[in-house]
Amino acid sequence: MAVRDVPGPQPEVFTRAVAALRSARLRADVVLTEVPAPARISPYAAAMTADVLSGEDELATGRFVLLHDPDGQEAWQGTFRVVSFVRAELEAEMGPDPMLGQVGWTWLTDALDAVGAGHRAAGGTVTRVLSESFGALADRPPGIDIEIRASWTPTGDDLAAHLRGWAELLCTSAGLPPLPAGVASLHHRAR
Repeated sequence: MAVRDVPGPQPEVFTRAVAALRSARLRADVVLTEVPAPARISPYAAAMTADVLSGEDELATGRFVLLHDPDGQEAWQGTFRVVSFVRAELEAEMGPDPMLGQVGWTWLTDALDAVGAGHRAAGGTVTRVLSESFGALADRPPGIDIEIRASWTPTGDDLAAHLRGWAELLCTSAGLPPLPAGVASLHHRAR
C-alpha cells in the first residue's frame, strides 16, 4: 500500500493500520496495486487500486484509500476514514432497474458486515452510467456501468477487515459469486 511521505515519524497506530492492510488475504480474483496516496485530505494517507480479472478481462476496478488524522475530524467521527470507489460493467437489463442504487449500497454494507468490519458515519453515492458509441465505434453495443463511491469510519482495530469487505464489494459488483462459508482463496496477487 503506497503511503504518502510526511516529514517526521508516522504515528504508530497508522503504521500498524497500513501493515494490517498489507497483510490482508483477499480472493485470488483481486489484483492489488499500490498507488500514490492523495495529499491535503488528511495528515496521513495510504492508497491502492484493485482490479477483478477473469483471464485478460477486467470485470471491475476500484480504489481504496485509508486516511488518518490523529486529531480526528468532526465529520469522520474518528481518526481514520476509508474512502473508496468501485466501477463495474453490468448486464444491460440491470441498467433501468429503479432499485439499482439501493442494491449497490446494500452490496457495500453487506460486504462490510459479512467480514465484521464495524463502521459508522458511512456515506456515498451509487451511479449508473450508460455508454453509447457513435461514429467509428458505432458497432459497440451500449454498456451499463455501476459506480459506487463510499466513505466510512472504521470502528475497532481490524482495519484489514475493511479492505476484505471492500474487495468483496468489488467482486460482487463484478458478478462473482461469494465464496462458500469456510472456503478461503488460495493466493493473493499483488502488483
